[in-house]
This record gives sequence, C-alpha cells and structure tokens, in this order.
Amino acid sequence: MLVELRAENYAVIDHAIAVFGPGLNLLTGETGAGKSILVDALSLLMGGKSSAEIVRHGAEKAVVSCVFETTDGAEAVLEENGIDAEGAEIILRREILATGKGRVFVNNQPATVTVLKQLAPELALVHAQTETLTSFDQSQQRILLDRFAGLSLEAASTAHARWHGSRAKLDELLQGEQDRLRMVDLWSYQSKEIAAARLIDGEDEALETEKRVLANAEKLYAAAMGGFEHLYEGSSSAEVSLRAALRNVEELARYDNRFADAAQQLHSARATLGDVSSSLRDYAEGINASPERLAELEDRLALLDRLKRKYGHTVAEVIAFGAEVDRKLAEVEDRDELLKALRREVEEAEAGYRAAATSLTAERHAAAGKLARIAEAQINSLAMKVKFEVAVEQQKGIAHWTAAGWDVVEYRIATNPGEPMKPLHEIASGGEMSRVMLALKVSVEEGAMKPKTKSPTPRTLVFDEIDIGIGGRAAEAVGQKLKALSRGQQVLCVTHLPQIAAFADQHFLIDKRESSGRTKTQVRLLDEEAHTHEVARMLSGATVTETSLQHAAQMVAASR
Repeated sequence: MLVELRAENYAVIDHAIAVFGPGLNLLTGETGAGKSILVDALSLLMGGKSSAEIVRHGAEKAVVSCVFETTDGAEAVLEENGIDAEGAEIILRREILATGKGRVFVNNQPATVTVLKQLAPELALVHAQTETLTSFDQSQQRILLDRFAGLSLEAASTAHARWHGSRAKLDELLQGEQDRLRMVDLWSYQSKEIAAARLIDGEDEALETEKRVLANAEKLYAAAMGGFEHLYEGSSSAEVSLRAALRNVEELARYDNRFADAAQQLHSARATLGDVSSSLRDYAEGINASPERLAELEDRLALLDRLKRKYGHTVAEVIAFGAEVDRKLAEVEDRDELLKALRREVEEAEAGYRAAATSLTAERHAAAGKLARIAEAQINSLAMKVKFEVAVEQQKGIAHWTAAGWDVVEYRIATNPGEPMKPLHEIASGGEMSRVMLALKVSVEEGAMKPKTKSPTPRTLVFDEIDIGIGGRAAEAVGQKLKALSRGQQVLCVTHLPQIAAFADQHFLIDKRESSGRTKTQVRLLDEEAHTHEVARMLSGATVTETSLQHAAQMVAASR
C-alpha cells in the first residue's frame, strides 16, 4: 500500500504531502489544479522518464518521494541490488536538477532508475494518461490472464531452469571442443616430457647442494682436514692443550673441591672437541671429487631448469602442471561419452519443458475466452461499446522459451462497430484505456476461475482521468467498480465526476492558491463534511446550494 507521497518544487507544486489509506483514495479539484501532476510524480518514482521542465521555476531541483508498505517481492528486488531493507516500509526518492540530471535513492541509499523499474510491479501499477502503454505491456497482459486463470507457473519454471542449465553445459562443452582437440598433441607432448623426467619434489635443491660440494671438493677437503689437525691431530692441537690443562685442574681438585666442577666442564669440552674432530675427518674422507658425478648433476639440473622455464617456477609446480595436462587428456578421451550423456539430458529437459508449456497454453486458451466475455461486458457497462478478445499465440521456437511458458498474450479491442480488432495499446484515448484497465481488473478480481491460487498483483492501482467522456449511470458504474476493486487492494483515482467521488474512502482536494505572487498547489484530506461539500461543488459548480448539498449527501450515503 502507498502510505505517503511528497512533492517539492515539482511543476506548479511548491510543497505537497498526501497521506493515503487503504481502500479507495480519490483526488478531485478544478481543472488545472495539478491532480494529474501527483500521478505523474508517482509515475516518476516507478521509473518513468524525467526532464528539467518538471522543476518549478526558480528552484534548483525538484524532489519527489513516497513510502510504500513492503512486500516479499520488493524485498527480493532490494536484496538482488544490494540495498538494505528498512523494516516494513520502502522509501523511494528521486531528485531532478534544473540541469536535467537526477539522482535516485531507495531507503536513503543511492540507487538507479532501473531499480525503480524493478520495484514498480511489486508496489504499484500506474494507469496515467501518458503511462498506459508502458504499464501494461504483453508481459503484464499475460500475468493478468494467469491470475484470472489461477495458473501456477512452478512446473514450467522448474522445467525451464532444468533445460536452460543442461543446454548451457552442452553449449559450453561444444564451444570448447574444437580448441581442446587442437591442443591434444601439445598436451600429449607435455605429459610425456614431464613423465619422462621422473621428477621428485624438492630434488633441485638437494642436487644444487651436492653440486656445490663436488665443484669445491679440494677446498672443502683442505678445510675439513685443516680443522681436524688444529683440533685433534697436531702436536699443538687443541686436544693436546686441553688434555694438559685438564691434568692441572684435576690436581687442584684433589686438594680443593672448588675446582671439581671446572674439571668436569673440561672433560665435557674434551668430549665435544672429539666429536667435532671426528665429524670433520669423516666429512673429508667422504668427499668424492668425481668429475663423472659432477657432470651427471649438471645435466640433471639443466633438465630441471628447462622444465621449470616451461611449466613452473619450482619442481612442485611442474609436477602439478603435468597432473593438470593428464586431467585434460582424460577429459578429451571421455568427451564422446560426456557429449552423449549431455545430449540425452537436454532432450529429456526439452520434452519436460514442452509438456509444461503446452499445458500452460491449453489452460490459457480456456481462460482467455471466459476473460474476454466478462471483460467485454464490464467495459461496455462503462459507457463504451466495444468488442474484446484475448489472443494466446504459441511461440514454440527455442528463442521464445521462458520460465512462464512460450505464449504471447495480447488483448485486442475494437472500440467502434465495424472496426477490426487491434492491440489494446492502439486505443486513442487515455481515458478509454483507464476504463478498460478498470474493467479488466474488476473482471479478474470478481471472476477469477481459481481464486485460491491467484498470483500476487500490485497492491496499489492508480487510475488517472478514468471518467473522460462518461456521465450519469456509466459514471456511477465506474464508481461501483472502483469501490469493488478497492476492497482487495488500494486504489488511487483522479476524477472530475461527483458520481465517482461519492465512493471515496479517503477524499483529497487539490487546489491552487496564489501566495506572494506565486501560484502554489495544495493537497488536503477532507473530513466527512468537507467530502460531502466537495461532491456538492462538483455537482453544482462554483456556487454550492442547499439542494446540491442534499443531493451530495444522498449520493455519499448511497455509496456506503
């Protein structure tokens, strides 16, 4: 439900606020007061086109905003676009600068006009004089027929998702098949080259160390043996000096216990020295200055470097690259079986979708005739004389497959006897279009074939200038239909006729006043007395008489 609509510096409106309620909300006022401007402002918040011309003269920008009660569908749109929800309400705001540029905000967060257009079907459907075509395209016509028929799209949607997913997999495989086949020879060569190397993770580091040892064998032997001589073997080695010092300390310890620990430490140092000396000797004896081994290491390292330049920075990366190549080769070898399986899956999914779409078509055909008959009667009760039909045409080509089936639904009408049926949007009069829309909505709400399975429709319906070219009993019929429609959802309507205004649950008066040399449009919610007075004004004109007041009171009472 639309809770509130605000407009600032919008056309002739300086600052206006309208707080709407459930049921039938009617807007009345003198011609040119700005009633349709409010509807246009709401259309702007539903994603309509804007221009710098709507900015009030002398203002820097126009601002329009509204508050809707949220719906599950609207919250899903917000989530898809990364916009945070604000409790039970959705706040829309649009600013139009005098330069023509504009900004959009949803729940006080920056958004785009595209987001407004996505939210519009979940919040309101505006049938303004300039909005009938865009508001009721073939998609909306199909949705209205489905609601009337009580159709469930779940089976078709599931079947379409399955077909689309399997078809995408098959297309992806086929698209890359030729490229993969051209790569088979290269992958085979790479796999064989890597496999022949018999790589071991980390071997390049171990081989580099061994190479350094072999390349410097003489230096390493001399250093090891030199260290061994100085530590242990020579006549002036550390071992000889340490042994002599140990004898002296042990002699001291025999007479003074304070040197017992020192003697023990020297014993430990001598043992450590012996271990280090043995390690140096063993290392020197183990050095193999083999030119053959050195050449073998250099060849192996050269092979590893070549493979790393081609397939990875380390041996581990080269091994991983070889595993990936082997996986691709296995996939190519299995492609025939995979293609067969995917083609079978696509065929089964196609058959499932065709069955679901065909079933939808049959149900729509059955409902179309009934809706056309009911709607034609409803339209003709609104001071029109038309022929009306609902055409359901199958578009079986794959390009036309959707989650809602393959049908194109088009409402056609002939507004005068002898004229051919034409698409609904070719109606010349916006007022006629609004009346047709009203009749269609009432037909669906009152004559739905399966009420319990109705799909959601916009919670707020807006009709602008619905009463053009009618009066008397036809006007009363329009009021009755609006009232009936408003029992199930909120309705906003701009009217010039007292027969319609009498049915208002909330009555808003739009008038213009001059202040400080400028014309300003105001919006006022009328109480019961003022409501009756406004209906009387609409009956009698500028001068409200006692007779017109009595007549207005009778009309209001009758509408209740």
